[in-house]
Amino acid sequence: MSQATLMDGTGLARRIVEETAQRAADLTGRTGVAPCLATVLVGEDPASVTYVRMKQNRSRKAGIASRHVSLPAATTTAELIGTLSGLSADPTVHGILLQHPMGHHIDERAAFEAIAPEKDVDGVTLASFSAMSFGLPGFASCTPGGIMRLLDAYDVDPAGRRAVVVGRSAILGKPVGMLLLGRDATVTYCHSRTADLSSVVREADIVVAAVGRPRLIRGEDIKPGAVVVDAGYNAGNVGDVDFDGARERASLITPVPGGVGPMTIATLLAQTVEAATRQTGA
Repeated sequence: MSQATLMDGTGLARRIVEETAQRAADLTGRTGVAPCLATVLVGEDPASVTYVRMKQNRSRKAGIASRHVSLPAATTTAELIGTLSGLSADPTVHGILLQHPMGHHIDERAAFEAIAPEKDVDGVTLASFSAMSFGLPGFASCTPGGIMRLLDAYDVDPAGRRAVVVGRSAILGKPVGMLLLGRDATVTYCHSRTADLSSVVREADIVVAAVGRPRLIRGEDIKPGAVVVDAGYNAGNVGDVDFDGARERASLITPVPGGVGPMTIATLLAQTVEAATRQTGA
C-alpha cells in the first residue's frame, strides 16, 4: 500500500487567511469598521506570550486590529471576569481570546463564561458548545473547527463513517466529536480509562488524536485506508500518533507540525471577521 497523502494545513490555512483578509477589507470598505480581536493573557508564561504574539501578527496580516490586555499572574478570578466583561461590552471589540492555561487559582470556566457568546471567536463558552452540539449558529472551538475545514478540503465526508476521538478536553476532544456527529459520523470517545484502546482505534475510519501523549496511537493500530488527524503536539515536534507507522496504513494523515496547528489560527481569524460582520449588520 502506498504512503498516505499529507493533509497540508499550512497551505490551506494560508488560503483561508487570504480570503479572510479580503472579507475584512470589504467590511471596512462598506462600514469603516475594522474587525478587532482582543487577546487577554494572565501572567507571563513564555509559550503563551509567544503564541499570543503570533496571533497578533497573523491578525494584522489579515486586516484585523489587535488589542492586547496583559494581566499580572496574581490576577483574581473576579478581576479577570471584570476585564472580560468590559471587553464584551465594548462595541469596538468584535472577538475575544482568553489565552489558556491560566493560573490554578483562577476559575477558568467562570472566566470563559464572562465572554459574550457573540464575541466568543475561540469557541470556549457553554453557549458555543451548545451551538456546536445542536447545529445552531455560533462559533466552533478553533481547533475542532479547523479540523472540519481540513476534512472538507480533502473531500472527507464523515457521514456513515466510524470516527474515534482520543481525548475529551472541553475545547478539543468533546467539541470535535460533536461536530463529527453533526455530520452523521458514528462517534466513539476514548480517554485515559478506555479499556484496550488499540482495539477501538483499529475499527476507526477517522481517527482524531487529541490527548497530549507522544505517539500514543500506534501505526499498526490504524485501519488500512483510514484518515488520521493528529491534533497533539509534544516536545520535539512529536504528535500523538506514530507518524511513520501510521502513514504506511492511512489514506490521509496530518503532519506535526504543519497540519492541525495552522488551521487553528486561521479559523480564529475567520471567525473574528464573521463576528464583526454579524455585529455591524453588514
